[in-house]
Amino acid sequence: MNAMRSLPDVHASPVGRATIGDQMRRHGRTNPNKLAVIYYGPTGDRVETTYRELDQRTNRYARAFMARGVTRGDRVAMMSHNSTDYLAAYYAALKIGAAFTGVNYAYKDDEILYQVGHSAPRLLIVEDTFCDKVAALLDRMPSVEAWLSSSLTGVDVPDGWVSLADAGAEQDASDVVVDVDEHDLALIIYTSGTEARPKGVMIPHRNYLISTTQTWSWALEVVATDTWLYVMPYHTIAGLGGTTSLTLIGATLVLPYAVDPASCLEIVHREGVTVIAQTPTFFLKLAHEEGFSSEAVSSVNRCFTYGGLVPAAMIEAWSAVRPGMRWGTYWGQSELTQLGSFGWFRTLDEMPDGDPSWVGKPLTNLEVRVVNEDGADSDLGELICRSPSTMLGYYNDPERTAETIKDGWLHTGDMMRLDGDGNLFFYDRVKDMIKTGGMNVSSQEVERTLQSHPDVMIAAVVGVQDDYWSEAVTAFVVPQPGRDAPRSEALIALCKGELSGYKVPRAVHLVDNLPRDPQGKILKRELRKLAAAAQP
Repeated sequence: MNAMRSLPDVHASPVGRATIGDQMRRHGRTNPNKLAVIYYGPTGDRVETTYRELDQRTNRYARAFMARGVTRGDRVAMMSHNSTDYLAAYYAALKIGAAFTGVNYAYKDDEILYQVGHSAPRLLIVEDTFCDKVAALLDRMPSVEAWLSSSLTGVDVPDGWVSLADAGAEQDASDVVVDVDEHDLALIIYTSGTEARPKGVMIPHRNYLISTTQTWSWALEVVATDTWLYVMPYHTIAGLGGTTSLTLIGATLVLPYAVDPASCLEIVHREGVTVIAQTPTFFLKLAHEEGFSSEAVSSVNRCFTYGGLVPAAMIEAWSAVRPGMRWGTYWGQSELTQLGSFGWFRTLDEMPDGDPSWVGKPLTNLEVRVVNEDGADSDLGELICRSPSTMLGYYNDPERTAETIKDGWLHTGDMMRLDGDGNLFFYDRVKDMIKTGGMNVSSQEVERTLQSHPDVMIAAVVGVQDDYWSEAVTAFVVPQPGRDAPRSEALIALCKGELSGYKVPRAVHLVDNLPRDPQGKILKRELRKLAAAAQP
């Protein structure tokens, strides 16, 4: 024991520590000419950046941050579309031991002020397009001591704003080596805030280096030769979290400023994209583009989808032009550093029970239980987890942390079914379960039935307050393009033939589209408002 105590703590120094920023330096040295990012700017301009160039830019930005007073333990916030600048600023913060948080550029003033006020960053970086908006709020952001602009669109910025590129140009590009520990905070990811103010999920460096990134390699079979079309917004865990794993592995990101299906399809063909990951909505939009063809997606060998029931229309459209291509379905959440379960399939028939609510099996870094309201193991109930990828907690929110991490488990708030083979099937958020006439209804079960109709592209089901039923099952349906819209009565009859009576929608609304967040996930809170407004 005494001999062990005399050994140097190599894991606390650059000799052997496990931090995210160190891996960028290693790529810059060992894979200097490997493409890290192919960026398509707002006017379609294409810019390549190698790992050596990205590492050098990261070092310049890190020194620019330190020159503005940012030190280990501080926070850096950024509000911008995806860009190479964004990625370099993120790695720059991590290299000097600061935590990074992304602010949704679609936020209103009060939402921006909440997140900046809650995370209290010392430095704020804003895309030039939004500088005027943020400048008007600076006097209400007491923690912000310095601000920089990210010059993506070329618009004029207010006086006093220096561009990130200019600030970095003044600095040395050599390695930045400061004290950073694997337990230091790397990311604060803010949840969508469906039921209350968004929570700031705290993720340390170690979660990626010892757990999350390995599962991307083991389960998703991510390798350095992959070329990813990357369209998930960087203020989300899917966006910046996934990018972290991909850049740690050394893959190439094709990063468009704007997520336009037509231009994305052209980019996929031009760049030989091999992997796409997004919600079903995005894949459906690509499939409905005029240029969608076998030639356009010939390079794609894997597509990953998440955040919603897998619609038959999506699989059928892609199978027609890319037969045999592998799909991956996964479930995860910010509190687990993104990835929790995963499964491969080519057709819906390959899913266990042919059930499109299947989200695969728990990954090897995840231990799960499904429990009922009394905390006893059950086939159907709330999923609770243990993993090295578990968050540290919610930033400055011990009460909600204690509600989520308790009794040695992370309580996900997701209702799942667990079968005898270890397969997980997503039923609903616990708080989204519909309680009607004293019975519980899974919205996904009703959605799956509605989407079995050949004229339905996608469906969403919510519970709406009702004096008699407590909550009335209410459906919103988007018809298949190019087909006659199904009658509401026919869809209700379909449900009556497939579901118990209490699960049948009391109303079906035909709509052109569904409200969604920046990732394409359906905003059911907005649908509840629409349904309530439509009630007589």
